[in-house]
Amino acid sequence: LLCAELERHGWRREVSAEVRIAALAPVGDLEADVRAVRLTREPDAAWLARYQRFSTPGPHVLRVLGSGPSVWFATVPGAAGDAADAGPDAPPAAIGRCVVDGRWAGFMAVEVAPEHRRRGLATTVMAALARRALDEGASAAWLQVEEDNEGARALYDGMGFAAHHRYHHYRSA
Repeated sequence: LLCAELERHGWRREVSAEVRIAALAPVGDLEADVRAVRLTREPDAAWLARYQRFSTPGPHVLRVLGSGPSVWFATVPGAAGDAADAGPDAPPAAIGRCVVDGRWAGFMAVEVAPEHRRRGLATTVMAALARRALDEGASAAWLQVEEDNEGARALYDGMGFAAHHRYHHYRSA
């Protein structure tokens, strides 16, 4: 009813997303060679170059990205994990972000460069971040995925994530 009313008043749906939850241990147990993943407390220039939400994130975006009780940024270097072939500011092959808050680990910004997809890099990033979150005492995981992102939804299905709820983002016309 609310969606129909918003649309009747000229609001347009921009994105529909699904929030998913899972036990964290199976994500950490995924078979993945996490040695190529670099974990840091802050996003560097390379991580930001891969981040697709903003071409040049301003101070407010950087503040939000770094906020949370325990924030981790994962980076897989650009040459499919071979740091020697990529400069320090080259866009990575894959990135991810995890915020640990008590028993919950929230995963965001899991992104893989188009030329590196279907190689298991998203799984590798998720496993590395999950292992760090487990080390900090987390036991449950959540993430959100856009409903039209079939590849990511299939990936998260395979990791044991199940739908918790959906939401829609609207913008006035």
